[in-house]
Amino acid sequence: MDPLLIARLQFATTTSFHFLFVLVTLGLVTLLVYLQTAWFITRKPVYERLTRFWGTLYVINYVLGIATGVVLEFQFGLNWSGLSRYVGNVFGAPLAMETLVAFFLESTFLGMWIFGWHRLRRGVHLALLWGVALTAYASAFWVLVANSWLQNPVGYEIRDGVAHLTDFTALLGNPMLGFALGHVVAAAVLTGGMLMSAVSAWHLIRRTNDYALFRTSLRIGLVTTVLGITFVMGFGFTQFAPLSQVQPIKYGDAAAGQDQIAEWTARFGPGDYQPPTLAAASLGFMILIGFTLAWSYLLLPLLWRDWIIRLRFPLYLILLALPLPFIAAILGWLAREVGRQPWAVYGLLPVSDAVSPIDAEVLLASYLGFTLLLGALAVANWTLLVRHAGRGAADPALGRPPTAQPADDRPEPALV
Repeated sequence: MDPLLIARLQFATTTSFHFLFVLVTLGLVTLLVYLQTAWFITRKPVYERLTRFWGTLYVINYVLGIATGVVLEFQFGLNWSGLSRYVGNVFGAPLAMETLVAFFLESTFLGMWIFGWHRLRRGVHLALLWGVALTAYASAFWVLVANSWLQNPVGYEIRDGVAHLTDFTALLGNPMLGFALGHVVAAAVLTGGMLMSAVSAWHLIRRTNDYALFRTSLRIGLVTTVLGITFVMGFGFTQFAPLSQVQPIKYGDAAAGQDQIAEWTARFGPGDYQPPTLAAASLGFMILIGFTLAWSYLLLPLLWRDWIIRLRFPLYLILLALPLPFIAAILGWLAREVGRQPWAVYGLLPVSDAVSPIDAEVLLASYLGFTLLLGALAVANWTLLVRHAGRGAADPALGRPPTAQPADDRPEPALV
């Protein structure tokens, strides 16, 4: 067994699981901000009920997603000590900002938002949700800053065999950052829109009592989906310009990268510096899914006079399309990360030098154990999401007045 292969598989598995949680978290909090802001401005009960319903799903996903992020952070020091030792002074800076500034603030704001219903003034309570959203976006920003540095190391110098940060602003101006951040955020918004559309479509298919409520959320979700796919494709294709300059051989353009290969051969010796074909294949399938999701444009006219509900078959199409944003996100991550191979830090640190000197048996046991744990968290997450989504928005626990009884516990009205 190859320890390097096992370490890479473990990191890929952990990141994939965590990324799925992040997509839902970032997408739903964006929609929650819209819903609660609309409730604050219009005072319409429909927006309050939608905020409570979707807020419940958001909290479930957030709580279970935290564990996957903690496991991911630990791997840098445990499985990739070579990476931490050589470039930790640079790579660790944005990750520390993500943990200290973004994650802790986000969790604090979220806790106050959850327990602040009916205890805080409406404006303060709304401001807390805005704080949750802004810090969630800040978290995504700092993670992408760190990842973009792995893709294109800038603003550093090597002293005593260790990389040291010399220009923090260079990290923020990294050409691999801007469009990638927009692409990831748009993918999360797209995922949130698809999730809202699919859950709403399910309730409309079942003809639940809250027809008007889920009719509203279907419209919001579908418009969000259309906006999301528009920006996903826009930011996705604009990434190719900086990518062709920084990593010209990433997707098979070997002719443009001959100078890079010659430099690497002189510094690190002969080797296979061509990225695996999996990167290009993943990119191709991701683009195919993107064009497939573009059918959502055709559904917008069907919102007129509720034809999308009357015809019913578009609702089934929305349900069938729900997995596509998640699959596309994983394929996009594979295209970005596998395309960096054989480098842990592009052109600076080979992945073989980044792995920790751990026996393959220990790594395999760790990989299997954490994969089972992450799989259990994912199953628990989706089980709870499906259960609470299926119950509808009659009386979610989130935002229930402290003196009110749950709907199931309230006594039946007396018959006269």
